[in-house]
Amino acid sequence: MKRVAIILGLLLLAGCGAKARLQPAPGVALPPKPATSPVAPNADQLLVPPAATRPGRSDELLTRSQQRPDDRFDLPPH
Repeated sequence: MKRVAIILGLLLLAGCGAKARLQPAPGVALPPKPATSPVAPNADQLLVPPAATRPGRSDELLTRSQQRPDDRFDLPPH
């Protein structure tokens, strides 16, 4: 029981880190400026994914039922 308490305490301690802005490691620069960009992005801009990488959302509801064609590979289990 004492081991479980120690492990739980260490896990809780590991989860309470200080939140600070990300900075590159000392001596390491950010990636070079993209060829099509007028300025080099900072660390915060690099962490935001562009809209093209976000999956599209389809809110279209099923408006009519359709018969599914027969599937020759839909076999009962043996």
